[in-house]
This record gives sequence, C-alpha cells and structure tokens, in this order.
Amino acid sequence: MWQTIAKSIFGSANDRYVSSLDKIVARINALEEQLADFSDEELKAQTFKFRKQIAEDGKTLDDIMPEAFATVREASKRVLGMRHFDVQMVGGIVLHRGEIAEMRTGEGKTLVATLATYLNAIEGKGVHVVTVNDYLAARDAEWMGQLHTFLGLTIGVIVPNLPEAARREAYAADITYGTNNEFGFDYLRDNMKQERSQMVQRPFNYAIVDEVDSILIDEARTPLIISGPTEDKSDLYVALDAIVKQLVRDQEAAEKENGGPLDDEAAFYLTDEKARSVQLTEEGVEEIEQRLIAAELLETDNLYDIENTQIVHHLDQAMRAVVMFKKDTDYIVKDDKVVIIDEFTGRMMDGRRWSNGLHQAAEAKEGVEIQPENQTMASITFQNYFRMYPKLSGMTGTAATEAAEFWDIYKLNVVEIPTNLPVQRVDEEDEFYKNTIDKFKAIAKAIGEKSASGQPVLVGTVSIEKSELLSKFLDEEGVKHEVLNARMHEREAHIVAQAGRIGAVTIATNMAGRGTDIQLGGNVEFRVGDELAGMEDGPEKDAAIEKIKAEVAEERQRVKDAGGLFVLGTERHESRRIDNQLRGRSGRQGDPGLSRFYLCLEDDLLRIFGPDTLFSKMMNSNLEDGEAIGSKWLSKAIETAQKKVEARNYEMRKQVVQYDDVMNDQRKVIYEQRAEIMDSERVDDVVEEMRRDAINSIVVAACPPGSYPEQWDVAGLKEKVDEVLGLNPPIDIWMEEDAVEPELIEERLQELADQRLSERTAEIPEESWRRVEKSILLERLDYHWKEHLATLDALRQVVFLRAYAQKQPINEYKQEAFGLFQLMLDTLREDVSKVLLTAELRPSAPQPPRRLPDLPDFLTGHIDPLTGEDNSNDGDGSENRQPLFGTLASSPVASTGTAGSAQRENPYADKVVSRNSPCPCGSGNKYKHCHGAAA
Repeated sequence: MWQTIAKSIFGSANDRYVSSLDKIVARINALEEQLADFSDEELKAQTFKFRKQIAEDGKTLDDIMPEAFATVREASKRVLGMRHFDVQMVGGIVLHRGEIAEMRTGEGKTLVATLATYLNAIEGKGVHVVTVNDYLAARDAEWMGQLHTFLGLTIGVIVPNLPEAARREAYAADITYGTNNEFGFDYLRDNMKQERSQMVQRPFNYAIVDEVDSILIDEARTPLIISGPTEDKSDLYVALDAIVKQLVRDQEAAEKENGGPLDDEAAFYLTDEKARSVQLTEEGVEEIEQRLIAAELLETDNLYDIENTQIVHHLDQAMRAVVMFKKDTDYIVKDDKVVIIDEFTGRMMDGRRWSNGLHQAAEAKEGVEIQPENQTMASITFQNYFRMYPKLSGMTGTAATEAAEFWDIYKLNVVEIPTNLPVQRVDEEDEFYKNTIDKFKAIAKAIGEKSASGQPVLVGTVSIEKSELLSKFLDEEGVKHEVLNARMHEREAHIVAQAGRIGAVTIATNMAGRGTDIQLGGNVEFRVGDELAGMEDGPEKDAAIEKIKAEVAEERQRVKDAGGLFVLGTERHESRRIDNQLRGRSGRQGDPGLSRFYLCLEDDLLRIFGPDTLFSKMMNSNLEDGEAIGSKWLSKAIETAQKKVEARNYEMRKQVVQYDDVMNDQRKVIYEQRAEIMDSERVDDVVEEMRRDAINSIVVAACPPGSYPEQWDVAGLKEKVDEVLGLNPPIDIWMEEDAVEPELIEERLQELADQRLSERTAEIPEESWRRVEKSILLERLDYHWKEHLATLDALRQVVFLRAYAQKQPINEYKQEAFGLFQLMLDTLREDVSKVLLTAELRPSAPQPPRRLPDLPDFLTGHIDPLTGEDNSNDGDGSENRQPLFGTLASSPVASTGTAGSAQRENPYADKVVSRNSPCPCGSGNKYKHCHGAAA
C-alpha cells in the first residue's frame, strides 16, 4: 500500500531516472539554434573536431555527448528530413550508457540509434548495429547510412554471400550493420583461419542490439554452430522411420479399439508436449527390440547395451520426428525438402537444419532426399558472444517483463522511455470461447464487421495451420484478406506496409519483429514503388507522387475516424512480450487503435500449461456453443500460465549458459592460443615445450612416481616411444644400470628427440621449416578441438541421466569436461610431436603460399542443444525483399565498397540471398553451388 502511495507521489524508480536525464536534453536543445546556422561543411567538420578533442584534449565521450547529439539532430533534419524528439534524445543517452531503451512501436528506435552510434563511432574503434534479419541490416545501413556518411563516418553492412575482402572492409568501417547470426558466425570463422590477415573482425568495442529481447532472450537458447558433413546413414533413417511409423499405427489402433488413451502400462510410448519428447514404455522397448532384431539393426539383443548407443539415439529422433513434429506447423515440405519454420517469426529458414539426426529423421518421415548429418566444428551461444563486448546496449518495444534476465545474464538495465504522444489505443478484455470452431466463427464475424466499417484489421496467429484455417472462415464470410506466413514471405514487406489502409484485413503468423511499420492510410514509399515503377523521373512522375501523398493523407484521416488499426489476437503466445509486440502495432505515435484477444480451451497455451482447475470450472459452467465470456479470473489464469512458461524457458536458457560457460572457458584458451600462434613468426619454443611435456607424460604413464622398476611398463614405454617419437632407444640396457630413475630416462629421451629433429631439419631451409611447424601446430589444434567439441556434445546429451544417482548434471559435466580438456591437450602434444618427428618430409615440394585460401563454406546453424531444433533467422525471406529506399548499389553504403562488391556476372549479387537457399534462377541447386559460387 505504502509503495503504491509513494509511487503515485514520487513516481517509480524508472520515472525518476528518466527525469534526471532532462538536464542533458536541455543542454542538447540549447545548441539547436546555434548549429542550425552552420553550413553543411561546418556541420561535417564537427566530427573532426570531436575526434581531436578525444585524441588530443583528453575529453571523454560523455563530455562531448550533448554537442554530438545536437549535431546528429541537425544533420538528420537536413539529410533525412526528420528531427529527433526529446524522448528520442533520452533513448540515445540510455543507449550510450550501455542500457536497454524500451520504446513503443512507432517511436523511431532506428533514428534513436543514430545518436549513440555516431557518438561511439567517433573514437574509431568500431560500432556494431545488430538487427534481427538481413533485410533490416541492409535497410538501416542504407537509410541511416546517409546521415552518418554526411557527417564523415564510414558505413559497412554484413550480409550473406559477401566476399571475404568486402567483409573485412565492412568491419573496418566506423559503423557496421549486420545480423546477430552473421556477427557470431564471422567470429567463429575467424577463429578457424590460418593467418591473422585472413580474419575479418576487429577487437570488439560497442554494440547496439535492435529488437534486443528477440536476439538476447528468444534466440539465446540456441547456440550458433558451424559444422561439416559426416558419413551417410540414409538407410538407417529410412529403416527406423518405417519401424516407428508402424509402432505409432499399432498404438493408435489400440487406442481406437479401447475408446480412448491407453494406460501407461499398455501403451508403447508416452509423450511430453512441454519437452517435445517421446518416451518408450517397457512394453514399447520389448516391441521395438523385436522389430529391430528382425530388421538386423541391433548389435545385441538388449536395446540399451552400449553397442546399440547409436541406434537408440537415432530411434529417439525418429520417434520425435514422427510423433511430436507436425507438418505445416514445425516445418513445411517445399521443393522436396523439409524446411524449418521459425517459431518466433513464422518464417521459412531455408538452408537451416535441425541437428543430432532430427532433420534426417524428418526427411525420412516425409520421403524426401536425406542429407548427411553434420559434425560441430565451432560453436558459441549468443550470451557468451555478446558478453565479449566491453560495452553493450539494446532497444526494443518490450523488455520490462524480462528485466531480471537481462540483468542476471548481461548486466543490462532496462529503462522504459515515455512515448512522444499519449497512447490512444484501447486494450479490451479477452473473449473466451468453448472451442476453436466457435472462436474462429466469432473472429471471422468481428473482422467482417470492422472491415465493412473501414477499420483495418491485423490478425495475429501462432502457426501457418491456424492462419490458413482462419482464411477459410473469412472466405466463407466473404471478407477479402491477405495472408502473411512462411508460404507468402516474398510479398511480406508489401503486405505489412499496406495493412493500415481502409478496410484492409491482414493475417500474420507471429507478427513480432517484422521490421516494417504499419502506417494508417498506407505507405507512400511502397505505393510509389508499386504504382510508378515503370515511370521515368520528371514533372509527370513528381505530380503522380504528390497525388499519392494526398490520397494517403486523406485515407489516413478516414482510418483514424474509423478507430485506427484493430489488432486481433487469435490466441495468447507463450510469452507476454510477443502479445505486447502484436498489440504495439496499433496506436503508434498517438494514433487511435484497438486490440482484443480471442481464446478458447483448445489453445495450446491453456491446454498444455494452464491450471487443471481451469478446465473443470469452465466445462462445468453453462457456457453454450458460440457463447463468449470474459472475466478477470480468466485473464489471471492466462497470465499465470504465461509466467509459468516464461520461467521454464528462462531456466532452459540459464541451463544452456551454464553448460556453454564450461565450454567458453576452454574456447577462450584455445582461441587465445591460436591467436598467439598466428601472430608469432616462429613457434619452435611452443613445439619444443609440447615435445618435452609429451615425453614427460609418456614416462610418467609407464613409470608412475613412487613405483619400483620391476613395476614399470617397459614394453608399453618402448612401444609409445616408437609410436610418438619414432625412436628405438636401448631402454632394456638403461634398465640394467644401477639407480636408474624415470627422470634419467626422460632426460635421455629428450636428448634423442632433439637430435632426431635436428637431423630431419638439416636439409630444409629454416624459413620453410618454421612455416611447416606453424601449419602443423594450427592444423592439429583445430582437429583436436573439433573432436573435443563432438565429445562434449555427446556428454551433454547423456549427462542428465546422472540426476537419477542424486548428482547434479551440471557439476558432473564441469568435472568431466575439465578432464576431457586435459586429455585433449595431452593428445595434442603427442600428436604434434609425432607428426614433426615421424611424418615424411619432402624438401623438394613447392613452398606453401604466404596467403592461405579462405575457409570452405561450412554449414551454419543456430541449434537448440536440448531439442536439436534450429531457430536461425537467416532464411527469413529477405532474399526476395528490396530495401525501402532503392538498391544497395546506388546507396551511400556502396561507396564504402562493402555492399556492392559481388561478381558482376551474378544477376542476384545486389540481393540478399542465403548461401544455402535454392538459387533464385530456378536451377534447383543451392545458391552457393549456382550463381552464388562466384561470391
């Protein structure tokens, strides 16, 4: 009670913090008239002045912030025709301070970012602006790049298919735009390079993350993974798929005969929708064993013998693919390929694949060509990637509900920025129906009424299946509408841009983060692009543009009079943030608006996560078919269910971080050692130390400290010395000597190894040998690190079983991962020594080139380590989308040489096409194997 009273009098802590920034905003505003009198040349000279103040006068970024922000505001007025509002200045200060600015949809976050971006780019250390998809990266780099280029800064943009040289140039720019995936994969690829000159990234400095909740929360559960192919197991997938499908059919037949679900003892398998897993019962294990034996797939008669580990793993994936993963919800089949649907955006993810054999199981289920599995070459979570930035900030429309997680994981504070104009949107109570059919009938009726009155309607659905079902209902009602989902992504930007026109009805799957504002009355730029595409520049076109502007303004007023955009949610999302993002599409910049959610008992959220009492209370009420109710109790139950899911997802993300933290410590050691090797002209001291450590390990293993000579494994010692060092020393004679000690044996082996190495290198030029040492050291380090990653992946898949022994899986993982890392280092030392001492050397062979070739095009994925699902946003339809303000080739970005450097003979070089996507030419090949090969 007292907290409520105090808050009403003094405001919340957030309100007080925002108010404290008013003084800085006042200083910025005081400079506006002075800077307005500057010529363009004088305004551009501000950047040079600021850099001199930082470099020579000892001033800090905070010292120059007011004048720098005022300079950006004035430049924006001249270049973009947009003036930063005072609340946008507040947002810029928050971003510069390394915090998260929560700003409502339509408040101009893209423009806000220019303030902090410009200020932090002045030092010349590089600023990264991170977006959720390639389209937005290219659009923002082109759009806001005009402002930064005017002020003398260089701009780079990282998009798929960019050649290495152009990519390196983009990172060398003052400001670099790109997606979280591109930045993360470039970091991993850089740490697979053989020479420092091949690396494209600079040391990390500062990053601004757009849609920070989507990138650092939603996608943070799924690490970035670079992988390469392994052996083909197509026959195994097909055989297991047939066995599983027959088992499923048998259980479904038994349930039909039983008149309902079977008891746990009678069923073959049990499902867990929350974990999306399938568990065989004892009856199911016996049945599966018999069928696998008949198919000659088991090494032994017991399914869970260690010899059958691989079969058990692939059987589990086949069960999940057949039972838990649904076509047109989790994936679609397009061009005889299984294409994953992003659960957050509803978009197709061409070129992205589930890991651990799950994608192959889905391909076998659908009867399409099965692609080989992939082995992890490098991986990192977004949490550990973004925590490497000394300074990090973000912006979004919805972050407050996840403020605790932002602070716990990233130490980022969330600041709610007030809107420029008061919010006029009305958020109505949810309407609750008995079943999906009743709900969709009511939705179709409501949409028809609103559309008929001229009010545009945006409908948010959670899956393609629901979008297409609603579309059928609207067809029956005779309501004209557009459907936006993974099947329609080619027209995405056009559909969204015109969703605010009179009577427009737009159905969108997971509308959050689409990146295009819905403007009441329509979007002038898109109408000009669509309607005047073939018209040449001149007075006639200028008149046509003015006519379109007038029509849009008149239509905008009509839409406002009709009540603004009506946002209708067909069910609640697992996260409250996604619901709020959908609502936020309406009521931008003080526009009127309306939002309402329609729910029913069959919605996934309530069916899987809702409280049990909700069902009985609702079913026992006298709710008639087609009748709707709404109550605070229901809303509270829904919110409770959402909080339960959010807490569960947070725990999953924390678990991923805990496991990756273990790997991250090891990753830092390996990557730092790689960097030292690449930067060293000679590595003979490292190789010598490895050789001495390897010999020490060999002797200690055969002659344990404190043991007697008769207990030593002399035969094993001789065999190991021959294998690793290529030597046959008289160890038997040494053993006959009095007072022989392990230290003496080790010392003699060291001398013999040094002598052998000197003899092998005598006829080889020293420079050539140094290159050989360096090359072998890096190659063997990468090989053993790759094998170590595969071992850790396998360990993580099974370590949870330790919980049955009352042990903490994460503690067990830490302990075993440390031991495996030590074992990897020991093996690496032996391997490097063995290659250098025993491998055949050919002095007459051509010397290796100083410039090594670029890395092969490994597969990239954004994989959930718990489920194998891929949540990458690379294949988001951006390959068919053009920037809003022309092509990159004619933009200021192109002048830096970073965006328009693709081969001229490639007709798609100026488009953003994923390398793993089908080539737009229709050849049926992947882009990287067709027109994208030159890139």
